[in-house]
Amino acid sequence: MIKELIIDSSPGGTTIALLQDKQLVELHKEQVSNNYTVGDIYLGRIKKIMPGLNAAFVDVGYEKDAFLHYLDLGPQVQSLLKLTKQVRSGGYQSKLLDNFKLDADINKGGKISELLSKNQLIPVQIAKEPISTKGPRLSSDISIAGRYVVLVPFSEVTSISKKIKSNTERNRLRKIVESIKPKHFGVIIRTVSEGKGVAELQKDLLDLIAKWESFVTRLPSVEPAKKVLGEIDRTSTLLRDILNPDFQHIYINDTGLHEEIRSYIHEISPEMENIVKLHKNSVPIFEHYGVDKQIKSAFGKTVNLAGGAYLVIEHTEALHVIDVNSGNRTASKENQEENAFQVNKEAAKEIARQLRLRDMGGIVVIDFIDMHKPTNRKDLFDYLRAEMSHDRAKHTILPPSKFGLVQITRQRVRPEMNIVTSEVCPACNGTGTIRPTILLLDDIENNFNYILVEQNEKKITLVVHPYIEAYIKKGFFNRQWKWYFKYSQWIKVKSNPAYQITEFHFFSAKDEEIKL
Repeated sequence: MIKELIIDSSPGGTTIALLQDKQLVELHKEQVSNNYTVGDIYLGRIKKIMPGLNAAFVDVGYEKDAFLHYLDLGPQVQSLLKLTKQVRSGGYQSKLLDNFKLDADINKGGKISELLSKNQLIPVQIAKEPISTKGPRLSSDISIAGRYVVLVPFSEVTSISKKIKSNTERNRLRKIVESIKPKHFGVIIRTVSEGKGVAELQKDLLDLIAKWESFVTRLPSVEPAKKVLGEIDRTSTLLRDILNPDFQHIYINDTGLHEEIRSYIHEISPEMENIVKLHKNSVPIFEHYGVDKQIKSAFGKTVNLAGGAYLVIEHTEALHVIDVNSGNRTASKENQEENAFQVNKEAAKEIARQLRLRDMGGIVVIDFIDMHKPTNRKDLFDYLRAEMSHDRAKHTILPPSKFGLVQITRQRVRPEMNIVTSEVCPACNGTGTIRPTILLLDDIENNFNYILVEQNEKKITLVVHPYIEAYIKKGFFNRQWKWYFKYSQWIKVKSNPAYQITEFHFFSAKDEEIKL
């Protein structure tokens, strides 16, 4: 599988397209004004305790108060609160936790009112960006992610990604990390650390420790509801999480960003530095690499599949619904079951791509074409799971129900990517109405009076839609002859099939358009 990253930088932000085998599979937009990125740490102020929800609303500077549930506090929230209080009062000077005494873990079934109170300050991390009318979702179980490991303060646990299967490799990584991690810090070893040496893991861990020290250093002076520690930008986050030897090219259209990303990749994967290339072509980068065309075809209510089938994607407040239709794909009655199975497999592959591409989260219900054989239903379910395995967002897929519906829950941490692919009609400018066609020739003749009589132009050409040209030239004594007798000069009439039905333009003898 060949992967490419196309990065379009503009004054308003950055758009990142991930291509697999030339097909667009992910699209990310990073706006310059977005201050609430997943992973950012803020010094929140408790605005309101909601005992009925066992949650609190927290002021982090957003127009809507952020939401913090008891289950998102983390087991060591009391240690975090104690450290915050001591650091802000000057009672704790160390930047690490060597001399810090941890409190006991909180009770999983406890009440938030027993731990937090109104106006209390608490460091919180953005777990879900603001979506629709809701403010950010928060967690106080703080973690700092690197390329190979994730640093978890107030913990002693070293955990390893389940995707690393080899027990020998798991034991090797555990020994390396436990020998270099500081006291009272837990570490999560990520999948990409498999096969990496001590130097690479140690450098990544030291970078994360430096970020923690920066957090502790800023904590005394930062104002409530302000950012204490920011996540790296979306581009670098994406590279940190998905960069692997499958990547062939990274194209960027901005010189400054090109140097930043080249420098970042030199730090995390020096051997891949040369895949970063600056786009110098005058054609816009997304147009040059065919991304624009794929965006137009992939977004929208109806998505066509290669075999003639199509998907209908509907969005509601509570869930997303996807209907699979066979379209013009036909088969004999004997082949009906096999045809439905093939269409469903084709749809399953596209649905897995659409979920990643649009970043659709929450509940997704898919209505596949009915199949009668249990083996086909099982094979389709397994095929969908295999296609969804490439999705980095947490998800759960339920087997088909007795009605043939497949339900998926997918983690939603950012607003859904929604791109309007329809264009404003140039004939009506989006109003749905156009000027009466019966008045079209009156409009043309009014312009003749101005161009021929007042401006005294000679040998002009009128260019119209082919239907209008045919109407003007219809019959022996047609409109063109009437204009000849009226204005004492012959007016050429040409057609342009690209024109709208009511569109017309005048051109001079030098073939220059006459501006009206």
